[in-house]
Amino acid sequence: MRTANPKAPTKEKILASAIKKMLVHGFAATSVDEIIEDAGTTKGSFFHFFKSKEELAKAALDRFVCDQLERFQSAPFQKEKDPRKRVLGRIDFVIAIFKDPSMPKSCLLGNLSQELASTNSEFRSLCGKMFSLASEEFARDLKAAGCRDAVSLGNMFSSIVQGSLILGKAKQDATIAILNLKHFKQYLRTQIKEVSQNARR
Repeated sequence: MRTANPKAPTKEKILASAIKKMLVHGFAATSVDEIIEDAGTTKGSFFHFFKSKEELAKAALDRFVCDQLERFQSAPFQKEKDPRKRVLGRIDFVIAIFKDPSMPKSCLLGNLSQELASTNSEFRSLCGKMFSLASEEFARDLKAAGCRDAVSLGNMFSSIVQGSLILGKAKQDATIAILNLKHFKQYLRTQIKEVSQNARR
């Protein structure tokens, strides 16, 4: 039975390296040797914490998604009392991420979904649940803002981000995501405006 400290510094370095490498190269093209070299550790240390590269990928995905959710939960737009402002503020927050040159224009959840979901049922289930978490978190604000089909709109937001990342990689153009998100923000404005007008009738 493994009793290793879940927050051990070496384990944290391995997870950070796995996320960094898999964000760029994906799962199959990232080797354990590359990860441990980047982490400055040994293969023995790797297998002390992880049974396999697949187990590491699951842990890395979990860490990546949790970090992203925490990032959104602590974002400035969350302080807005008006859910309509939170909805639009979320879009602005993501646009700012795409504008930041220091931020990687890649998503580990999207990468692993594309690479593994069709052949690995466990990863398919895991990725599906994590996408649902992200969509449902946004859907709560969308519903509070009075938008119809809040869950569907939450899924649309994920689809726009993931699709924009793919197009951006293919064309080497991060502005694609920014433009798509601005279009989506304008669409949400019309939804919110319609709700406000109906409420006044």
